[in-house]
Amino acid sequence: MTDYCIITTTFPDNNAAKSTARLLVERRLAACAQLLPINSVYSWQGEVCDENEILLLIKTRAERFDEVAAAIKEIHTYSVPQIVQVPIVSGLAEYLSWIGERTEK
Repeated sequence: MTDYCIITTTFPDNNAAKSTARLLVERRLAACAQLLPINSVYSWQGEVCDENEILLLIKTRAERFDEVAAAIKEIHTYSVPQIVQVPIVSGLAEYLSWIGERTEK
């Protein structure tokens, strides 16, 4: 397992995404979270949906995934939010070290 990861999740609006990003950084669960406007086409409850959303890219330690997921689920408005972990297999050593420092327990 790699030491660091990016966790992705989506929100229906910028305010919800930004407040979650701040919460994660303030709790030291994330070193950084980036907000990106996206358009999502997906199947939900038998219908094809086409929605504007905000994608949140969360940089953290892989070992903190469960804590990050729990924090997201605690405040998310979706009944089944996207919470996906993508391992960082390589990166600038100084940047990865910064993630590690900012997300120490």
